[in-house]
Amino acid sequence: MTTQSPIPRTPRVTSFGAAVRLWGLMGLLAVSVMLLAVLLGGTDTRMGDAWTALIRPAPTPMHAIVWELRLPRVVAAFGVGGLLAMSGCLMQVLVRNPLADPYTLGLSGGAAVGALGAMLAGAGTVIVAFGAAAGALFACVAVFVLAHRDLLSRQRAAHRDDATDLILIGVMLAAGFGAIVSMMLVLAPDRNLRGMLFWMMGDLSGVAWWALPVGCLLACLLAIVPLGRQLNLLARGEESASALGVRPPVVKSAIFAFASLATAVAVTTAGTVGFVGLVVPHALRRLIGNDQRVLIPASAIGGGILVVVADTISRVVADPIQLPVGAVMAVIGVPTFLFLLVHRR
Repeated sequence: MTTQSPIPRTPRVTSFGAAVRLWGLMGLLAVSVMLLAVLLGGTDTRMGDAWTALIRPAPTPMHAIVWELRLPRVVAAFGVGGLLAMSGCLMQVLVRNPLADPYTLGLSGGAAVGALGAMLAGAGTVIVAFGAAAGALFACVAVFVLAHRDLLSRQRAAHRDDATDLILIGVMLAAGFGAIVSMMLVLAPDRNLRGMLFWMMGDLSGVAWWALPVGCLLACLLAIVPLGRQLNLLARGEESASALGVRPPVVKSAIFAFASLATAVAVTTAGTVGFVGLVVPHALRRLIGNDQRVLIPASAIGGGILVVVADTISRVVADPIQLPVGAVMAVIGVPTFLFLLVHRR
């Protein structure tokens, strides 16, 4: 009995010109959404005042709100969404599973342990970001060391499924980190508990380095897109990829490194924002096919748009209270993914 791959293989964007037009249209949509997000605010501010402050620099309170609060937050939101969506594409190729997402390998759990530990110590925003980065790096190194033989060995046993091993290692690490996080929350004083919960649910209100996620996104795209053909072949199976000149261990190691770096930067910047790396690749794959050369950049732009929209909703819908962007993203992501799943069936 043969099984049909859950990921469509037929590309629908068949030329470089069509891909550029697609990316251009998505880029224009992204710029429009980001501009609207900068102009939208609470009920006590008007879009006209925000537009004036945006185009005319002047020492006014609205100018400070637009340039020092809203614009850095919107740019960071776009970078975080792009990193998560791109990482989701890469993880689905790495483990050959359409349900994989950026947090499959437990990096979010490691980052949560590092960030919450810094919060318990009373550290500031910068130290919390460093703690999250250190935790994500530890989780990345742990997964790589535990799966080192599966990722790099060229004489792997034929019956051994390294994709399954990676998923199992990630699940076990996530469970261990989750237990540590639970103990931290139980032991945390009341004054720190709200901030810790917000960080775990995703929060962009205290972004320390707004340019970091965007810069990392551009660097990862420049490095990954040239590997698109090899990713396409690897998605069809290691044996066929090897027969066509691809070195699966090397390509998989590159996928692991870039996906881990992208996830670590995103989690360090905004905490845990779920569903982006799962929903965006699925939705775009249905529209444009599974050519990784086209899908990965499109997913990066689409993920950025989606997180900017979710963050704007979190700022505006319950003003003056700001909702966690991760919670808003879950409200958007769950029905969207269920719709895609039912429609595919």
